[in-house]
Amino acid sequence: MTRSEPPPDTARQPTGITVYGCERDEAVLFREMAPRFGAVPTITAAAVSEANAELARGNRCVSVDHRTRVTKPTLLALGQAGVAYVSTRSIGYDHIDVAYAESVGITVGNVAYSPDSVADYTVMLMLMAVRNAKSLVRRTDVHDYRLDDARGRELRDLTVGVVGTGRIGAAVVARLRGFGCRVLAHDNRQKTAADHVGLDELLRLSDIVTLHTPLSADTHHLLNRRRIGLMRPGAFVINTGRGPLLDTEALVSALESGRLGGAALDVLEGEEGIFYADHRNKPIENKTLLRLQELPNVLVSPHTAYYTDHALSDIVEQSIANCLTFESGNRHG
Repeated sequence: MTRSEPPPDTARQPTGITVYGCERDEAVLFREMAPRFGAVPTITAAAVSEANAELARGNRCVSVDHRTRVTKPTLLALGQAGVAYVSTRSIGYDHIDVAYAESVGITVGNVAYSPDSVADYTVMLMLMAVRNAKSLVRRTDVHDYRLDDARGRELRDLTVGVVGTGRIGAAVVARLRGFGCRVLAHDNRQKTAADHVGLDELLRLSDIVTLHTPLSADTHHLLNRRRIGLMRPGAFVINTGRGPLLDTEALVSALESGRLGGAALDVLEGEEGIFYADHRNKPIENKTLLRLQELPNVLVSPHTAYYTDHALSDIVEQSIANCLTFESGNRHG
């Protein structure tokens, strides 16, 4: 990704940006990068809400995290505080009601960070899934070094179906070529050199299905009970996109019955309030998550595929640049 440059006239008058839900590593980058762009960040670890929208008063631009649902009352309060632009530090913006934001005079923007972070992680999960990594590591941790049923499979012998071939899906396809496996793809627009097929056909033919399509009303439960039923016996599901792309209850049923070979999930329905927090001494209310984690052939990680030093730098830099570009356009529009 090319590094963003601030609009040429922004250095004359610093632009204030209120950064909500800012973790410590993000805060370091915002404080480091903002002066280069002629921006002044107001940083808070608190998630954006109706109650703290006043923190943004005086700044027309705010940056929000992807973990927090930005509700209509929050958007209304931000608009009343003078906010005109909300930049989410994520590719997806399904946690923001964009139409309502526009109705109260707020433009919503997203970022396009390095696709390599998620693509690398996706291929890692595929390899871990087909090599029974979870069971092997657990047994080794208790000094059980037998192989037993640990025999894995090689990617070159498998067909991988990639659902969604945007920047991340295309990067996954490029990596898979090096393994020599057959790659099928499904997208409304054919964006890669892979063999593009209909979704149902992809599910019938693939040993591994990996999800990379944006979440919308049309793609909610894209992999539902009927479509999971079309998959090959023993197939694997990988999801590093968004949790609700997958009907989790239907997936659990297919896994518990032994019909599917396994799953590797970096995102999950109902992850909000669980992922990114320490729950070692707190009860987990999401019973589906607990069922998944009990299964020896299911890997779960806490929405971390994007989380690399390169991607985080991209995210912060683009968040600042987006705000400045918005302000520059409004001054000259």
